[in-house]
Amino acid sequence: MKKRKKVQDKALLTSSYDFHLPDELIATHPASPRDHAKLLVYDRKSDTITHAHFYDLEKFIPKDCALIFNDTKVIKARLYGHKPSGGKIELLINRALNANDVHVYIRGRVKEAQEILFDENLKAVIKELKDDGTRIVNFFLDDQLLRFEDLLPIIDKIGHIPLPPYIQREDNEEDANEYQSVFAQNEGAVAAPTASLHFTPEQHKRVCKNYKHAYVTLHVGSGTFKPVEADVITEHPMHSEFYEISEQAKEILDSAQPILSVGTTSTRTVEFYARHKNQTSGEANLFLHPNNKPLRVNHLLTNFHLPKSTLIMLVASFVGLEKTLELYEEAIKNKYRFYSYGDAMLII
Repeated sequence: MKKRKKVQDKALLTSSYDFHLPDELIATHPASPRDHAKLLVYDRKSDTITHAHFYDLEKFIPKDCALIFNDTKVIKARLYGHKPSGGKIELLINRALNANDVHVYIRGRVKEAQEILFDENLKAVIKELKDDGTRIVNFFLDDQLLRFEDLLPIIDKIGHIPLPPYIQREDNEEDANEYQSVFAQNEGAVAAPTASLHFTPEQHKRVCKNYKHAYVTLHVGSGTFKPVEADVITEHPMHSEFYEISEQAKEILDSAQPILSVGTTSTRTVEFYARHKNQTSGEANLFLHPNNKPLRVNHLLTNFHLPKSTLIMLVASFVGLEKTLELYEEAIKNKYRFYSYGDAMLII
């Protein structure tokens, strides 16, 4: 048996990204109004931390930069149905693989060719059982095979907002609006680009008036919540997500203008493009970490993320492991709220 080489660099060890978060700091509801969330601002040049609120954001945005937003829209991806025999099934859509095949997670035992019945005469048929426990299904309406885009209006009526597991409650009517950015446009995400959730319509309009900006689309998949299980982070198989870059965004990305990326999802999209400049759409699976630093994004607006997640490692790609842990410790000490509905951090 080949002996594993000992890793000397702490920033490559998954265990280095662990931290203790008191349960009461996990946000289960959004700040109201949205822009009243706290904002921790870290200035790398002066190595200083400023505590503010999200409505103060414009005071800290560097004057010469362009903003890149992710305009993906969260779909009602959680469906409750049953087998013809009556057994209950919970299905979570992860992503469309093509026009008809949909990659899903299913809670409940199923087999190939099994039917799952939902309201509105919708049904799913299991096409393939994957080794990792996920499933490939086709959806049918009145026995007619559905294309994914035709499925969306149906699940909008009968589905549920797929709140992250750590929120530990069922979705409600409030979540249909709150777990969605005010500029969400292109349907397909099963998780929100959470840094975007802090913008009110007024603040978004104001920022866009005062700064050059553009939109990319990255349909966030549920893999975004998956903890890194490998001992060494570079051995983690990064999930892939569909992305598309608008003409306006391409123009900014191809220029020398500094970029403030709104969220980790915008960052992954911009940085994937920076490495594959001929590709304005496709599948992005870029894993940013301290040994794979940003090439194009200069400033980052983000939330506070799960321990041992690829997202906290992405933050560390900007400021390093030790500073990331220091910033998180500062946020915990000051009772910042964490995760999807939590507070924000700006790295300039």
